[in-house]
Amino acid sequence: MIAAVSAPLETNHSAAIRYAQLMQHAAGWGNDHVFACMISSLCAVTNALPDWLGLEPAAFHCLMRYHFPGLNLGNEPNIQRPFPIQRRDEADELVRLMLMDKAGASPSEVWMAHVIAAGCLANDHLWYDLGLWQRADLTDLMRRNFPALAARNTKDMKWKRFLYKQLCDAEGIYLCRAPSCAVCSDYHACFNSPS
Repeated sequence: MIAAVSAPLETNHSAAIRYAQLMQHAAGWGNDHVFACMISSLCAVTNALPDWLGLEPAAFHCLMRYHFPGLNLGNEPNIQRPFPIQRRDEADELVRLMLMDKAGASPSEVWMAHVIAAGCLANDHLWYDLGLWQRADLTDLMRRNFPALAARNTKDMKWKRFLYKQLCDAEGIYLCRAPSCAVCSDYHACFNSPS
């Protein structure tokens, strides 16, 4: 069973209440805590994730049944913040990068790759945009879900920058200094743009 983690003082009160509700239904899997943080932050509109954590609604409901059986949030995670479709290629590349090194221990890893990719499309620190309550949660989930990828982050680089650097390295772009692909002048060299 996963031990409950209390929210830091700056966490929104409604997010803390939702977190407690989620953890009461937690199945005991390794990603329960981080998904509870993300979902409670999304419901309280205190993170930057799109509706349904950036997942399709059916995938979100599968995640809920797996991690929080017996709890139905209805449409609450649909806060009218759609996924930025114009950046789908970028998100897909990030998902592929993570899934190449998934642990292979849980179906959660696929959902997590999609959620992290959606979080990478926002503009703040990744842990914050995901609705996590501390950076250490992001490091832990990266090690648990994508251990070989996480092991390559030998210099404790910020995770969003690290993921984009991995994409740039794979494409042979070694001077990338952009904090995200949205502001990079080489965006079209890395991702196919819709015609």
